Amino acid sequence: MSLDDLHLQLRNLREEDYPQLKRLMDRVYEDIGGAWEEHTIRKLCRDFPEGQICLEDNGVIVGVALTVQVVYDRFSNPHQYDDLLGKRDTILNDAEGDALYGLDVLIHPDYRGYRLGRRLYDARKELCMQLNLKAILAGGRIVNYHKYAEDITASQYLERVRRREIYDPILTFQLANDFTVRRLLHKYLPEDKKSHGYATLLEWTNFLYEPADTIISARSRNVRVGVVQWQMRAVESADELLQQVEYFVDALSSYKSDFALFPEFFNAPLMGLTNKGQQMDAIRFLAGFTERFKREMSQMAVSYNVNIITGSMPIMEHGILYNVSYLCRRDGSVEEQRKLHITPHEKRDWVIEGGDKVQVFDTDAGRVGILICYDVEFPELGRLMAEEGLEILFVPFWTDTHNAYLRVRHCAQARAIENECYVVICGSVGNLPEVESLDVQYAQSSVFSPSDFAFPHDAIMSETTPNTEMLMFSDLNLDELRYLHNEGSVTNLKDRRTDLYNVVRKWR
Repeated sequence: MSLDDLHLQLRNLREEDYPQLKRLMDRVYEDIGGAWEEHTIRKLCRDFPEGQICLEDNGVIVGVALTVQVVYDRFSNPHQYDDLLGKRDTILNDAEGDALYGLDVLIHPDYRGYRLGRRLYDARKELCMQLNLKAILAGGRIVNYHKYAEDITASQYLERVRRREIYDPILTFQLANDFTVRRLLHKYLPEDKKSHGYATLLEWTNFLYEPADTIISARSRNVRVGVVQWQMRAVESADELLQQVEYFVDALSSYKSDFALFPEFFNAPLMGLTNKGQQMDAIRFLAGFTERFKREMSQMAVSYNVNIITGSMPIMEHGILYNVSYLCRRDGSVEEQRKLHITPHEKRDWVIEGGDKVQVFDTDAGRVGILICYDVEFPELGRLMAEEGLEILFVPFWTDTHNAYLRVRHCAQARAIENECYVVICGSVGNLPEVESLDVQYAQSSVFSPSDFAFPHDAIMSETTPNTEMLMFSDLNLDELRYLHNEGSVTNLKDRRTDLYNVVRKWR
């Protein structure tokens, strides 16, 4: 058969298709009794029409997938095929079920080799996601086992198929379509002589599933982040600088941003208000404003309905200076993340100490984390956060030179790829000649994605013009991350060799 002659169409099976279906099933299932009775198929089409899928070529049915709804907890445990049947060979469909059960997938022998089975499986997966069901379950025959039954057990057969030492037309196909074997079923279909009555209980998990009792309160999976590429300029007072902050928060809110990100030490111009000559004294003077900025930016988060990451500010605690970023949620709650890795300049001139933990925060728009500038250059932190379900990593930074900026940028891109998350970096521009060691800045704020087909070809969602004060927006689809984690070209998080290495936290 020539590919040029194929005219394939995917559609739902109809009751009037039974004569064609019977001919197909009789041919494919001749070893286990052939086709279902007509009343069985008609009832199945009436009870669950969207679950009965067929492929036709020029009007002739050449492939079929039959499916019912079941209760996951019942059929994810040991069962037999007869448990799916009612009186007179009717197939029991539970309209309140939270999973799909794959009854049959069959392809006409003349059409094998065209990957039509994969099309039917993909359609069934799409249905599972559309209906927000937990999983697809199926009992899979092991039709080549009869060739090996005298030498190996059924469990050994499964393992050898998994290692591709043995080819099984059903199990090999299922494993290639992201199904996992939960267990071996005994006496599943006693009349199946080729399988010696055995079957595999297979499962494909819907990674987009949301339990019914959480759907109403489920957070949005489309998130808009707003970034302030902040111009450093001299100010006369804290009030003046807070007016600038509120102006940008208002602007970001008017574009319905879910997050507003400011740079590291964005309020450093306040150091120009002191005549103290020592850098250490100036940074401690700046720390005196932090509590007020946290309080007022938290109020802005509520008033303007946007979660604010406050860049970073110095804070004095028991005589020790830290560099801290606050997450001001729009519900009024506030969290903090302290910078862990302190640069040589911060240690030497400002005597700043590092924090002692990193964490992931739940918000109404995803699970987020914050790494302040230098911290993003240490991959262990991103990996620990990824293990806690990190979706968006915010990186407020301050860099003076291009090469310093590139360290932050390239490491942030690496964190996005290796941890399969979005990374948003935000810096400041301009100059502060009146503040020692903060006289120049270089920044190009950006949003990075993982590198796969669902994302931009260069894995850059958005970026600003370098060294120009401006706002930047980017819309992030968190569901794309969930697809990537499970079905990406590569799956970095799933493929870690935790049998060989691990990253271990030492804080409680």
